Amino acid sequence: MRSLRRSDVQLSPRLAFAALFSVTFLTMLSVGSTLPIMPRYVQGPIGAGDLAVGIVTGAFAITGLACRPLAGSFADSRGRRPVVVFGALLMACASALYFVPAGVPGLVVARLLLGAGEGMVYTAGAAWIVDIAPVERRGRIIGLYGLAIWGGLSFGAPIGEVLLRAGSFELVWALAITTPLIAALIASRLPRPVQALREAGGVRGSLWARESFAPGASLALATFGYAALAGFVVLHLDERGIGHGAEVFTAFAASVVAARLLAGNLPDRLGAARCAAGAAAIEAAGLVAVGLAESPAVALAGAVAMGAAFSTIFPSLALLVINRVDEDRRGVAMGTFTACFDIGVGLGAPIAGVAAALGGYALSFYVAAGFAVISMLLAVRLGHRIGHVAPPRSSEAVVEPI
Repeated sequence: MRSLRRSDVQLSPRLAFAALFSVTFLTMLSVGSTLPIMPRYVQGPIGAGDLAVGIVTGAFAITGLACRPLAGSFADSRGRRPVVVFGALLMACASALYFVPAGVPGLVVARLLLGAGEGMVYTAGAAWIVDIAPVERRGRIIGLYGLAIWGGLSFGAPIGEVLLRAGSFELVWALAITTPLIAALIASRLPRPVQALREAGGVRGSLWARESFAPGASLALATFGYAALAGFVVLHLDERGIGHGAEVFTAFAASVVAARLLAGNLPDRLGAARCAAGAAAIEAAGLVAVGLAESPAVALAGAVAMGAAFSTIFPSLALLVINRVDEDRRGVAMGTFTACFDIGVGLGAPIAGVAAALGGYALSFYVAAGFAVISMLLAVRLGHRIGHVAPPRSSEAVVEPI
């Protein structure tokens, strides 16, 4: 191992976590600020229709899914920091393309680049977070780090609305460029984690981690419920004359954040597989409650249960992945695992749509509940297969808890 420079060892794990959280939050703020704006831009100044809106919006997920494993492999072989910095800069360049008057094709290119950059930032950032997290608190730290995603998306949307009302589309695009540039600057000043300084880091292995497949499949199945709620809760409750669909989804998001803050240590204390199975069962119950709801109170209760479960299942399954791989493969393992979230959303939305078309909106929630039950069974099987195997020991010594 090469000798460490002073700039590589002077930052405490707590400050490193705060900086990495800020980097991810700022990049996702760029994404969130354009979410409610882009459809109106496509239909307004661009003059395109609903199909174009769907194509422009969906392009983001395609490269996000494709680039996560690649980003993880490079994070393992070249280090976390350059991948995070390059991803943030790529997101800034993508947002700059919004200013180019190239119509729908130009927007599609911009969104493809944006998805690639986001995939790089989150995948390498998640591996970096695990590098600095104490073994006994990995589940909680992974969960807290995930709040950077929710926070950036949640705060970005209203900020984008305010900027559009106060100025123009161009003002929103300017924010979307600025925040990832700030993130890249912060990341470039961060010390490299010990893992990234190894001589052996120059060799790249597989783009996929087999250890991530089973936990990732459980995650993808559980994510179908999120896709159903996001796509159809408003329509479902309006059809039943209940209304308050937006408030129900807000309650879901608030429950995700609250559960991460108040109960984020459950996977570390009770066991990752056990928590994942329990969370999937609660999610299934919440989905059934939303499907059966004849009043706002029942729908809200179901959404809150779903949010708490969804908040717990991701860090629980991620912990199963991290505890099964060596530290020099954390990047590719997290890249494979997080790609399964994109698969879940990508498959869950059309499946929920087909169910709604065949049997009404309620059926989409019941079908998603069925997939959540399968996710639960898979998590139980994982727990039996893995048992109480101790996680691989890391060579770096983390003495200060985050």
